[in-house]
Amino acid sequence: MPYAAITYHVKPGFEEEIAEIFANFKRVDTPDLSDENGEQVGRLLGTAVFIQDEIMVRVIHYEGDFSAIGRHMAKQKGVHLLEAKLAPYLKQQRDTSTPEAFGTYFRNATMRCIAQLSVETHPAGA
Repeated sequence: MPYAAITYHVKPGFEEEIAEIFANFKRVDTPDLSDENGEQVGRLLGTAVFIQDEIMVRVIHYEGDFSAIGRHMAKQKGVHLLEAKLAPYLKQQRDTSTPEAFGTYFRNATMRCIAQLSVETHPAGA
């Protein structure tokens, strides 16, 4: 099951304020991801957020179609509330007000994956 990472460039010195914002995050209404026709195409399995100085990274554990995650998150009220609270701490403001704008941000902030290892890919007995 794959992982993805989303970057945030934040102002340094606000780690505790940002941690408080994420501590009160309203989770998505469902972990199931659907396509434009309402067909299930994936599932959010978990997320984690890490911060150090000016870099914050959200790691997403999912299965299925990664592009469905951005569409799904763009529809979530809790995500928009978090984005509004996070805005003063971002080094660069971004538009996440519409599903299209959120999708653009989501694509641009996704880090390039260079390795993913799991027990399923481990060469047993090697």
